[in-house]
Amino acid sequence: MGVLLQACGRQKDIETGRKVHELVSKSTQFSNDFVINTRLVTMYSMCGSPLDSRLVFDGGYVRNELYDEAISLFMELISVTEFKPDNFTLPCVIKACAGLLDVGLGKVIHGMAMKMGLISDVFVGNALIAMYGKCGFVEDAVEVFEYMPERNLVSWNSMISGFSENGFFKECYKTFREILKGEEGLVPDVATIVTILPICAAEGDVVIGMVVHCLAAKLGLNHDLMVNNALIHMYSKCGYLAEAQTLFAKSDNKNVVSWNTVIGGYSGEGNVSRTFDLLREMQMEPWKMKVNEATILNVLQACLEESEMPCLKELHGYSFRHGLQDDELVANGFVAAYAKCGSLSSAKHVFYGIETKTVNSWNALIGGHAQNGDPRKALDLYIQMTYSGLAPDWYSIGSLLLACARLKCLHYGKEIRGFVLRNVSWNAMIAGYSQNVLPDESLDLFRQMLSNGIQPYEIAITTIFGACSQLSALRLGKEIHCFTLKANLTEDVFVGCSLIDMYAKSGCIEQSQRVFDSLKEKDEASWNVIIAGYGIHGHGNKAIELFEKMQRSGHKPDGFTFIGLLMACSHAGLVTEGLKYLNQMQSLYGIEPKLQHYACVVDMLGRAGQLDEALKLILDMPGEPDAGIWSSLLSSCRIYGDLDMGVKVAEKLLALEPDKAETYVLLSNLYAGSGKWDDVRRVWQILKETGLQKDAGRSWIELGGEVFSFVVGDELLSESEEIRDVWRRLEEKISIIGHKPNTDSVLHELSEEEKIEVLRGHSEKLAISFGLLKTTKGATLRICKNLCICVDCHNAAKLISKAVEREIIVRDNKRFHHFKDGFCSCQDYW
Repeated sequence: MGVLLQACGRQKDIETGRKVHELVSKSTQFSNDFVINTRLVTMYSMCGSPLDSRLVFDGGYVRNELYDEAISLFMELISVTEFKPDNFTLPCVIKACAGLLDVGLGKVIHGMAMKMGLISDVFVGNALIAMYGKCGFVEDAVEVFEYMPERNLVSWNSMISGFSENGFFKECYKTFREILKGEEGLVPDVATIVTILPICAAEGDVVIGMVVHCLAAKLGLNHDLMVNNALIHMYSKCGYLAEAQTLFAKSDNKNVVSWNTVIGGYSGEGNVSRTFDLLREMQMEPWKMKVNEATILNVLQACLEESEMPCLKELHGYSFRHGLQDDELVANGFVAAYAKCGSLSSAKHVFYGIETKTVNSWNALIGGHAQNGDPRKALDLYIQMTYSGLAPDWYSIGSLLLACARLKCLHYGKEIRGFVLRNVSWNAMIAGYSQNVLPDESLDLFRQMLSNGIQPYEIAITTIFGACSQLSALRLGKEIHCFTLKANLTEDVFVGCSLIDMYAKSGCIEQSQRVFDSLKEKDEASWNVIIAGYGIHGHGNKAIELFEKMQRSGHKPDGFTFIGLLMACSHAGLVTEGLKYLNQMQSLYGIEPKLQHYACVVDMLGRAGQLDEALKLILDMPGEPDAGIWSSLLSSCRIYGDLDMGVKVAEKLLALEPDKAETYVLLSNLYAGSGKWDDVRRVWQILKETGLQKDAGRSWIELGGEVFSFVVGDELLSESEEIRDVWRRLEEKISIIGHKPNTDSVLHELSEEEKIEVLRGHSEKLAISFGLLKTTKGATLRICKNLCICVDCHNAAKLISKAVEREIIVRDNKRFHHFKDGFCSCQDYW
């Protein structure tokens, strides 16, 4: 064939050449052969038909993404033949450069186009815009666009695509609006619509998405398959799953992308039953759609808890039967999913079946062990990974730091830190610390980063605000707020949300509101954060008011909105409202309640003393309740003295978490509250024999940018004597205005005097005394505690605020308490 094509070229016999081309096209052996296709291009060129050469070149190489071969052929043609590239050839070559992300070669071709006088050609210009955009050279793309003497719709679409690929979403919208102005007489087409809709999805901007939807309908484009898929994706990503489902159901023209998109929407919402229903439905009559790797990955998102294990195994079996298990992303997804569902053995089984393990494969297994109960194995796996010749990335580092923290392994932690400072970005390291609940380390590293003159990205700022939130480090949070203002980072939506969250969790809900009000653009995330902020401060009615305002502003609530709202109802005792919102989640908003939502409502009913109703909700809810839900009910049983129910709940809890000391402590306190001291001793004996340790009460206070911690009964501080003196004076003052120690808060078999002495050593009292010792008159004290504040400390704090004329803000593990003038913001409901 090759010899025959060469002969046709030499004889300029294009007719015989076309017949040979026809034979090649029909042959599976020759149609994709590099040498034969090269001979075809050369033959047409020698026969004086550059158009046919370009068609073979484009169809044989570029369209099949054989970019290296396309470039090689182009170089051969211009060096050994008389072939001259034209306005048909150059766009194909430029597209190949984009496919290879070879901007250097692309610029060479750009220069060639200028020398040959082809730069003014609209096809060449469009190809250059697309190439520069894909390679990340947005300014070059803009320059080509602005100097084009003639532009068509493809030019504008290419600019939108280039802006989108590089995260310049505002510029995307601006360019789209320029098209709509109609100054160049252009009308958006399918490519325009399917380019702009993913930007709306990424931004969560359903308002513009709806405008684009209306435009597509007006132009008659909404029935196009790609447009309909893009609309389904946009509505799903923006939390409007009901609208996405409606579009999906009405469409008679569905492909696998349509099914994957709607499955991904339900999976992302945690709707496991609907996700698997759709997976089965797509394979049945009349659709008979073939599942692909993207389908499996979308379904895997829903498999997050132990209760989903049967579904996960069903999906794994399906993947094996249909040959999808060999895909790297699918295999890694199953490793991660099994780990999240609590089966590390299954995760390892999948992992060791992966033939070529990448860093992502190792990360899935290392992260699974670090996060799900086997940190020692996580370190072992890391060592194995490095022996295999692979270097860790930022995700590996985050998992390793978590493993070291849980093992209290300082040596390995320092080694990992040293590695990161030598090889991986500071921003990633800071994020890794914060994600693994190591806020002190995040703050230390952030200070080092600034002292080394390194400018933090938005991700580092967001992470540091998160660390300040965890520590309630208000002064440091304010300093970083000032830094973000100077660095012009506050307009970033993630920075804005983290700033609202930081102020709320540092006890400054009013400042949170001011930051929220100052946001130029409010998305669902910012509304969710401010609603949750009011929730943890116990302002239930304000949270409800914001919830209603959010909807009036055109934003649709999602699952996170309802977590904040239900939490607010719980802390404020708004039981009727909370139950109403739980029922409306699915009936009115199409959101299936998850465990977190049921946990909020169980907590709400338990706080209100409606223990039977709480238990009924647990037994009636879909899916199995987790340990957090049973623990919440057990706490309520202790508060209201329901021994019979409490013992039954404790049995459920111990079956789920037999190695958690907090469960035994709760059970012991339940027995102690009912005077069952023999049972109390029996529980403590079990704790002693198993070697489990309960968390000691710990409080901390930030003064002058430094965080000071106190442990219950702490006698090791250099100021211990001064702190005791302050407390003795406070006791005298509050005794005069009615304070009597509440010894019921001490659930140990001790004398009254011994109980009073125990109460004096509670960590929040030590922190308050230290704060009064170290601050000036009138300054607000902000205390954090790792456990729930006890009744005695709560009563004492109310009277201290009156006696010393100070506001005292305490954040315990449930909510905020604002003590002022002898009263608490919780109104004694906590």
